[in-house]
Amino acid sequence: MIVIAQLSDVHIDGGPRAAERTRAVLDYLDGLPYDLAAVLVSGDITDNGTPGEYEEARKLLTSRHPLVICPGNHDERLAFRRGLLDEEEPSAAPVDQVLRGEGFVLAVCDSSVPGEHHGYLEDSTLEWLDGVLAATPQEVPVLVAFHHPPVELHTPYVDGIRQFGEERLEALALRHPHLRAFLCGHAHTAAATTFAGRPLLVAPGVVSTLRLPWEEQTDPDHHVHLDEPPAVAFHVLGADGRLTTHYRVVVARR
Repeated sequence: MIVIAQLSDVHIDGGPRAAERTRAVLDYLDGLPYDLAAVLVSGDITDNGTPGEYEEARKLLTSRHPLVICPGNHDERLAFRRGLLDEEEPSAAPVDQVLRGEGFVLAVCDSSVPGEHHGYLEDSTLEWLDGVLAATPQEVPVLVAFHHPPVELHTPYVDGIRQFGEERLEALALRHPHLRAFLCGHAHTAAATTFAGRPLLVAPGVVSTLRLPWEEQTDPDHHVHLDEPPAVAFHVLGADGRLTTHYRVVVARR
């Protein structure tokens, strides 16, 4: 059994609230009586993309499990690379990473667009992902992760800044049947749908939870719950190759 934990949208901003909620989730994962195959943090690591926020994030995002972190629309590539990847002369290219575990591959794509809030996978990222999939034996399942969902989730605030150009990713996926599922964040709500005939699994937010359109809102800007606890997703690959996802709320100190 392969278990991958996913958290998203921690929005480290120099204040105590985001830091305490993030640390609560990492402490919970470290305290599990089980060795996770990976912990994925799927974007919006900082709130403003500043070096100070990345310095704080580096201290908070530590784990006894293998850890992979990707950028989101609130992140800044150069500062991300300096602060989290130790690059002294960072590139402005997408931050694409791969974790090859025992019995699985996790390919993490950078869907951020510098200076914008919507998402898009650059051609270089799609070429890189195509190479990762081609180099992976067909019997090994590949999970593909990024920040922005490539479909509408029926949440207007998020749908307007989702990942666009998704037809290119869909065409790539259809060439690689061992691409098992897509994992993303950005929406600040636990959700499950499909894309390119695969599960698309959305991690809940750590810093806040999105109010759904059919939930009560006092005004159009009242689109997030700040009093809901943080949560995490667990993606489980069974021996039969079937993927199951569980969502778990974590009690934060504040």
